[in-house]
Amino acid sequence: MENTSNLNIAFFGTPELARIVLEELAQAGIRPTLVVANPDALVGRQAVMTAPPTKVWALENDIPIIQPASLSDATSLPEFTSAPWDLFIVAAYGKLIPQWLLDIPKHGTLNVHPSLLPQFRGASPIRSAILQNIRNTGVSIMVLDAQLDHGPVVAQMRTEIPAEHWPVPGLVLEEGMAHQGGALLASIIPDYLAGKLTPTEQDHTKATFCSKIEKCMSELTINPHHLPTGNDAYQTLLKIRAFDGWPETFFRHEGKRIKIKHANLAADGTLLITRIVPEGKNETDWSSYFKTT
Repeated sequence: MENTSNLNIAFFGTPELARIVLEELAQAGIRPTLVVANPDALVGRQAVMTAPPTKVWALENDIPIIQPASLSDATSLPEFTSAPWDLFIVAAYGKLIPQWLLDIPKHGTLNVHPSLLPQFRGASPIRSAILQNIRNTGVSIMVLDAQLDHGPVVAQMRTEIPAEHWPVPGLVLEEGMAHQGGALLASIIPDYLAGKLTPTEQDHTKATFCSKIEKCMSELTINPHHLPTGNDAYQTLLKIRAFDGWPETFFRHEGKRIKIKHANLAADGTLLITRIVPEGKNETDWSSYFKTT
């Protein structure tokens, strides 16, 4: 078994989910020698230039960080061509890794994917699982190839959310899957490097795909004085929970945009919205706002 502390490992990842995976690896004694993240981006209404969470983590842990705008040109990325690499790890990086990069590391590239592949290949597996009301979920560790979430699976861990806790808010489920995926990855890396694990080809005939979540998907049609009931209420709640954190669901009332922060189902099956952010105002109780408008 190889000593993981002596390995040359590059980690590709950008958002909070990837930062959690990094932390799980570090707690297991597996620290990358390089972190690769997307460039800093403008965030929020004030358009503040913000570093991605993985960059912040790398700087705090004295690990070199690069943020290439593109991975297509090998000559502009000497970090990968001037030294031997043992392993690449990818977790929510946000770009496809080109073949020239996949060919570099001695042991290939492992990817943490928050679904039970071949289910939910694509950019939004966690949010899509909530939207489609699928409680039986989990994480997969696969060997990355040039096709989207197509490579052979090294390990999987299944999680079924109890019915009484479903649907889970998207941010909560993302955090849980990130910890689970990072811990699973850390646990299998030594055996994987020692050749004790045989990757298993996915059943590509059973593959399902999910698209990127867009802001335009988050608008609801709601009459605040006649909230939906029954299946309509449940489907609306799924959407509210799926878009928790971003892009967040909203509806329009009397020309104003009302963002939904928290909702549930009442005992009679009616949608119960409890916290909102009216356009131009601070977060408030649903009942307080609609008593005064």
